[in-house]
Amino acid sequence: MKGLGTNEAAIIKVLVAHSNAQRQEIKAKYKTLYGKDLVAELKSELGGKLEDAVVALMTPLIPYLASELRAAMKGAGTDESVLIEILCRNNDELRQIKAAYELEYKGRKLEKDLISETSGHFKRLLVSQCNASRDENPNVDPAKAEADAKAIWEAGEAKLGTDESVFNTVLCTRSYPQLKATFEKYRALTGKGIVDTINREMSGSIKEGFLAIVNYCWDPKWYFAERLYKSMKGAGTDDRTLIRVIVTRSEIDLKDVSKSFHKQYSKFLADFIKGDCSGDYGRLLLAILGNN
Repeated sequence: MKGLGTNEAAIIKVLVAHSNAQRQEIKAKYKTLYGKDLVAELKSELGGKLEDAVVALMTPLIPYLASELRAAMKGAGTDESVLIEILCRNNDELRQIKAAYELEYKGRKLEKDLISETSGHFKRLLVSQCNASRDENPNVDPAKAEADAKAIWEAGEAKLGTDESVFNTVLCTRSYPQLKATFEKYRALTGKGIVDTINREMSGSIKEGFLAIVNYCWDPKWYFAERLYKSMKGAGTDDRTLIRVIVTRSEIDLKDVSKSFHKQYSKFLADFIKGDCSGDYGRLLLAILGNN
């Protein structure tokens, strides 16, 4: 960054070669050596989508997710898909995200903001997730799975209209192993898949929210592969989602997400990125993908 011009390739090489924790150490050492904030320096040297991706890389995971929640609710309109994506986390991560949100945005509470920005059954779904009280017992109770499967059937396909509150109680409070057992019982009892039932019984944001929980429960890799596909499908690219998923999964399961992407869509994730993202921005995303 010194002098005229910026060596973007060198910046990409350094950032991608290190973990997020190491990048925080680099940031601290940079300030010690040069008396300047590294992120501010990078922002002044870069621009556009490359800047956005670099800032995401330089931000610790939990504060970054908190900032993405705020961005999804700030201004006109609300990006419901981002809210449900980030709130599909384990209890400990959700508690950390809530604390980071309230620390960064003084005087704001995540739950209150979710309530003010959403409505109806989708609002109840988000509040349930935000409460971070999902059962995390790995043991499965077959009797409870059967009872929940019957309750879902009676609240949906078996009646005129839909009792969304029953779906909410089951999908937002049971452990993921327990939910898998419930979905299997549901198919055995009714001959229908839970996804098909949700598609028939729901619409709009609440349908998207329940489907996100089901898909995340079955296989997070599949869920995030779908998020990546939708971010690049059709005209235009949802770069914010693309950056968020690539960066946040880079140290968790991005390689497996990439394999799942190919399995689902018979296309390589790298080829999709090459087709949608140009210049140093595209090279950065490909470097992150290749580093996993």
